[in-house]
Amino acid sequence: MQTATPKRRLQTRQLTMVGLLSGISILLSVTPLGFIPIPPISPTIMHIPVIIGALIEGPLVGALIGAIFGLTSMIRAFTTPTVTSFIFWNPLISVGVRILIGVVSGYLYRALKNRKSGIAVSAFLGSMTNTVGVLGLAYLIYFEAFAKALGFTREAATLGLLSIAATNGIPEAVLSVLISVPVVLAYKKIKK
Repeated sequence: MQTATPKRRLQTRQLTMVGLLSGISILLSVTPLGFIPIPPISPTIMHIPVIIGALIEGPLVGALIGAIFGLTSMIRAFTTPTVTSFIFWNPLISVGVRILIGVVSGYLYRALKNRKSGIAVSAFLGSMTNTVGVLGLAYLIYFEAFAKALGFTREAATLGLLSIAATNGIPEAVLSVLISVPVVLAYKKIKK
């Protein structure tokens, strides 16, 4: 008796891309390399391998790399905790949002018909998926605990989350575009 095979299986090239970009994501998250110090902020680039994977190999590959990035993020929250690490103990925030980065970037890029401008738009909005997802869920689920952990009033905590979105979220999205566009274009040129 034959067993049913899944309709969609990952090809060797896609599995290789998942491994390579997941390794880069892990390296960025366990070393200071994942942060670009631009005083007075320190935007992260840890989500960029997820975006690149999604743009090159599609939303499934992006989602898998995002899951690895999210698991690494959750493990780091447990092993090197900070005052607000409890937010990332929740897999919905630490893993779920990171999976969505790949899904959003990959499907958006397909919808934009794989155009050069689509790389930039998909990278920007994939990065914003991370910012809005993490901060939005932190606000919805952990707002009181977040404010208490930092010793903030409700107003100060709201302002803090909004300022993180503006001061880190926008530069991270711009960095995503600046890194993703040349990498994806170079890959496409080599692949031809």
